[in-house]
Amino acid sequence: MTRDSNFKKVVRRHAAATGQRYTEALTDLEGLGSRMDHEPVAGRLLAHLRNRYGIDAVAATKVSVHKTYVFRIDRNDGDPWIARAFPPARRRTSVEGDAAILRFLERHDFPAERLAVADAVSDFDGSTVLVTRFVEGDHLPDGAEKFAIMGDLLGRLHALPLDDSVSRAGGASGEDPSREGAPRQDLLAGLAFLDAVDTKVAAADRERFERLRDQVRSADDGHGLPDGLLHGNLLHAPDHAVIGDRGPVAINWKASGRGPRLADFAYLIWGTGDWSPTRLTNEERIEAAVTAYRRHVEPTDEELDRLEAVMYIRTLYLVCFSYRRAVTNGVPFDEWAFIEPPEYYRSTAAATRAAFRK
Repeated sequence: MTRDSNFKKVVRRHAAATGQRYTEALTDLEGLGSRMDHEPVAGRLLAHLRNRYGIDAVAATKVSVHKTYVFRIDRNDGDPWIARAFPPARRRTSVEGDAAILRFLERHDFPAERLAVADAVSDFDGSTVLVTRFVEGDHLPDGAEKFAIMGDLLGRLHALPLDDSVSRAGGASGEDPSREGAPRQDLLAGLAFLDAVDTKVAAADRERFERLRDQVRSADDGHGLPDGLLHGNLLHAPDHAVIGDRGPVAINWKASGRGPRLADFAYLIWGTGDWSPTRLTNEERIEAAVTAYRRHVEPTDEELDRLEAVMYIRTLYLVCFSYRRAVTNGVPFDEWAFIEPPEYYRSTAAATRAAFRK
């Protein structure tokens, strides 16, 4: 990005929208790629783990569908681990927060991955590493059964009695480490993704680009709704849930923390639809998710009334993330299906309200 007059206007507008000073907003926009992109050297990570924990680690294999910093660590002296060597921009305190939540979940016997050792957080090559036990498992089944499993996991999670050991805000995707926290951070991250490429948007695409930005600015962030412990990204299997030998297990708790429980559930409900040939409401999957979730949690009337609006939080984030990537790479953007058609949101929210009110 060049710092011409147009870009300076974008930075000033971004500062006003996000409550930042000009220099903070400039760093927010210009540092996006470096904050999110990270690919550790496997051999160096193995050496670090051997030295830190005294284990006989022999192989580090990337296992995440989307993340280049998640490795399976095979050992000659025990069961395999998972090592997440997060981007350097992610603070150690955030990773320690992941570990605190995993300890909380273990105390409550919630089906989540477990820390590999008591001292599971370490420093490595300028980044922070979290080690957990590898969960051997299969992908979740397709169809309504998948949404019943995830609805049950979310219901159990949201019903847990929270204490002071789980105090951080959660629910945002947090791919940009500077935007971890409550779901509102997803919307602020979305604005950053758009503003970072504002001066590169073609004239023919400007009107639709501005409509998208206005939609992000005015989106319902779930503020004031009932809180719970959020996973933050459970829908995104197989990176976030597997079927282990004792049943479903939720993994990858980077986005977890206290927040409006509807943000978690709304994202799950958005995912129930049929993708082709057009986006269609799938009442069977909705019924499965609702039936499983309400065994543990009964949403309030306000949550049901705001469901349609809250469904847009994560999906707007995904559109903005993909828009920036497309413009940066010089390719046409064609992923509007995350937020279109609006009729899908209306009909899916209506079907969900009807299922809860039976």
